[in-house]
This record gives sequence, structure tokens and C-alpha cells, in this order.
Amino acid sequence: MDSEAQHATGPLSTGIKQPYYLPDPSPWPIVGALGAFLIVFGIIMAAHFGKYLILGLGVVTVLGTMFFWWRDVLREGYATGGHSAIVRLGQRYGMTLFIASEVMFFVGFFWAYFNFLIFPDTQGNGQTVWPPADVHTFDPFHLPFLNTMILLLSGTTVTWAHHSLIENDRKNLILGLGITILLGVSFTVCQAIEYTHAPFKFNGGGVYSSTFFLATGFHGFHVIVGTIFLTVCWFRARAGQFTPQRHFGFEAAAWYWHFVDVVWLFLFTCIYWYGAGQIAPE
Repeated sequence: MDSEAQHATGPLSTGIKQPYYLPDPSPWPIVGALGAFLIVFGIIMAAHFGKYLILGLGVVTVLGTMFFWWRDVLREGYATGGHSAIVRLGQRYGMTLFIASEVMFFVGFFWAYFNFLIFPDTQGNGQTVWPPADVHTFDPFHLPFLNTMILLLSGTTVTWAHHSLIENDRKNLILGLGITILLGVSFTVCQAIEYTHAPFKFNGGGVYSSTFFLATGFHGFHVIVGTIFLTVCWFRARAGQFTPQRHFGFEAAAWYWHFVDVVWLFLFTCIYWYGAGQIAPE
């Protein structure tokens, strides 16, 4: 423990041996928060005024934060050996709490959806049914079902990659991760096609379109983030940075991806299938 604690002292250490890593002051938390604010504000500007500049700045800021912050964390853990056993435990707790906070985002979206589903007269405009009588919904067993199969398959391939890593099978680790990434990209492409053929618009379909696009679009954003996360892990796997004993970066990506899978199952069941109304004509 003494040698590990010595490595874990970090650049801001007082010289006292302890099991924690104390990193240099970092600008990325505040920059990332600014990027998230710009994205949310940019969505409002794009939806109401058709101006996409702020949204674009937010996306670039968040992507830049992800790149540089992950780079710093990788240097701390892999290059300098600063992540001791207790630091890695804290990372697991942190990732668990992060996913729990993400769950609550979707709880809010589902809450809004079921509020109008159970009490359709609260949506205004004289509507007393849900979905509204003038809204045609997607056929749940068309593109939505295909996307469900794609995500379920991706869950099995990322588990295969994880098992290969535990067995120290680097070839199948890289292959499993690569297939998972391709499936993630395929899901995003299919959802983009679905949106282009939507029988209702984001800013013209009333409450139904708002709840639909917020829930499915927010999930789609998570798929994109998860795909980037797995792509980083793919490059790290090729560089030999994961071992059967130490691979939390990959483990966190797999947790996140399984979370995305589970949320989609709820979206498909509750919104696409159970909440289906008049099916839009082909």
C-alpha cells in the first residue's frame, strides 16, 4: 500500500503518503457546465427562432471538454499511475451516481408523457384523447422495432467484448467493441431517418410532439455520447491500455451503454407501442 500511496499523492501533494490522487486545478468542469448551458439554451433558440449558432457552440464546447478532460484523466490513471484502489472505487461510485442522475432525467420525461396519457384533457386545445386525434404516430413495428433490435444486439456485443477482456482476448475485445460502435452509429442513422419522416413536427404538433421529441431525442443524444465513449475505448484497447485487472474506463462505457439500452426498451414499450394512435400512412 505504501508504494501505491506514494504514486497516488499527485502534483498537489503535501508529501504525506495517502491513497488519494490530487490533480492539478482543471478548467474542464466549468467549461463543460458552460457547454451544457449553451446546448440547452441553443435548443430553445433553434426551436423557437430557427437560430442554431448557440446550439452549435454548445455542442463544440461539450465535445472539446470531453476530449481534453478524458485526456487528462487517462494521463492521471495510465501514464502516471495516480489511480489507486480507493480512487478506482470512488470512480465506480461516481459513475453509479452519474447514471442515477441520468435516470431521473428520463423519469421526468416519462412523468410528463404519462400525465397526458392518463389525463388527456390537461393538454389543452380541447383535446380529450391521447395521442391527440389529429396526430398520426409511428408504426412501432417499423423503424422503431428495427432500432430496438439494433440496440439489443449492441448490448450483447459489448458484453462479449467485456468477457473477452476478462479472458485477456484482445482480438475479440477489439472486434466486439468495433461491432458495438457500428451498431450505435446504425441506430443514430435510423433515428435520423425516422425523424425526417415524422408525421408531426417538433414545433407544430402540440404537447405530443414536444414530449416525444424530448424523450427520444434526449435518448438519441445519449446514444451518440455512448458511441463516442466506446470509440475512445476501442482506440485504448488497440493501444493495449486495458488489462483484465484494470479496465474501469471500458467498464464505465459498458455500464453507460447498458443504461441506454434499458431506457430505449421503456421508450419503445411506453411511447411507440402502448402510446400508439392512428398510424401514419406510408
